Amino acid sequence: MNTSQFFRHGNDDLIISNVSNPKSYKINYLSMKLSVLFLMFLEFVGIGGKSNIKTTASTGTLTVIVSNFRNDHGNATVILFNSEETFPRYPEKAVKIAHTPINNKKSVTVFDNLPAGTYAISAYHDENNNKKMDTNFFGVPKEGVGASNNARGHFGPPKYKDAKFNFNGNSQTITISITYL
Repeated sequence: MNTSQFFRHGNDDLIISNVSNPKSYKINYLSMKLSVLFLMFLEFVGIGGKSNIKTTASTGTLTVIVSNFRNDHGNATVILFNSEETFPRYPEKAVKIAHTPINNKKSVTVFDNLPAGTYAISAYHDENNNKKMDTNFFGVPKEGVGASNNARGHFGPPKYKDAKFNFNGNSQTITISITYL
């Protein structure tokens, strides 16, 4: 026997048409309501599925001024890292790489749309413009080198912990002085 039914459940009204067993629909409605509340709770505590709501991370402009070049030949190569594991030995895994002209023994590199975070920079004077840092037989750079915070290494490149800095996601300028070994 199919009849139209009207159920009142607390303050919620539910109309079910052509119901053959009204009790089963009442139970299903309660289960559905509890399920929805549970999913809302999971989303609230951050363990639910991915949300369609997009959040925009703070991005900004990082300006890197590299100075103390011995001449204006070639380019300044400025490499931006965000990982201790890659700094400074794996430029192919860097966040960004820029090859910037040198004018009056100084270069200015601008990284736009950079998310806030912790970074380290390695820079070198690519004097012969071959887009790699030239080294001697022992691995000592033949071209000038530098790092953020003017970090220096002892018998090797500087450590990430010495070169890292916090980028605020707005506008920030850092300076690096090139050293020839």
